[in-house]
Amino acid sequence: MEREWAGTTYGNAWMHRWLIRMLRYIDIRVLYAFTAIFVIPVCLLINPSAGIIYRYFRRQHGYGPLKSALKTYQNHCQFGQVVIDKFAMYAGKKFSMEIEGIEHFQQLAKKPESFIMLSSHVGNYEIAGYTLSSEHKPLNALVFFGEKASVMDNRNKLFAGTNTKMIAIRPDMGHLFEIDQALQNGEIVSMPADRLLGSQKKLQLPFLNGTATFPYGPFSIATLRGLNVVAVHVMKQSARTYRIYVTPLSYDREAPRQQQIQELAHQYVAEVQRMVEHYPTQWYNYFEFWKNDEC
Repeated sequence: MEREWAGTTYGNAWMHRWLIRMLRYIDIRVLYAFTAIFVIPVCLLINPSAGIIYRYFRRQHGYGPLKSALKTYQNHCQFGQVVIDKFAMYAGKKFSMEIEGIEHFQQLAKKPESFIMLSSHVGNYEIAGYTLSSEHKPLNALVFFGEKASVMDNRNKLFAGTNTKMIAIRPDMGHLFEIDQALQNGEIVSMPADRLLGSQKKLQLPFLNGTATFPYGPFSIATLRGLNVVAVHVMKQSARTYRIYVTPLSYDREAPRQQQIQELAHQYVAEVQRMVEHYPTQWYNYFEFWKNDEC
């Protein structure tokens, strides 16, 4: 099955403004509870994501039926919390950030050469854009072209003081020219590496008890220039705390190019698997990710 992903935050501009205003005055845990009790049960009944995530727990983690059902509910609750947290930041609320591996980011940011940050749709990666920034060079974050204007406006406000810019992923692939220019300028480029966006060139890789499809592009871009690469994941710890993991990825830059791409891709997938094994309910790819046989 091909991946289907809308790429936009649910709701319209009025709903987003209302949520931001409300979050200025109430504790986010009140919305967590409301979402868990009244919103998530309805979503589980009408949304195909429930079956997709249930199979993820059954097949990829090997959980039994009851545990998989419970974890499916927890997964959707945590995703709701991640969305609420994003709007809470737009409302001016702060979260505590514990950063593991910050020295890797800082060392690379001080060098004149560009480097690439690879992300995935686990945890709450958007928060990294407001936390991991450098006065030495701009950070260019790839975002979906069709995202709601209200969300983009709020992102711009938060990015304004962080030396972070956004590059919209466009259907005409024009974003590739912006990426190339940023890399020529010695800047940082942040991009997801777990979804096919535009280009259909892909890699089939073993991942979490199955075979999954990953995009070719991010690994090709990095190896074409022999760039340093780090994987960055932002995982929710509690209502007010996140832990950011910055992990350097290695590959043999003297090897043939295709071997470099494979090595870097396998390093990235291993890091994503490490995160998912440690935080199984923070997996937020709501489509059939694995090419497993029906069971």
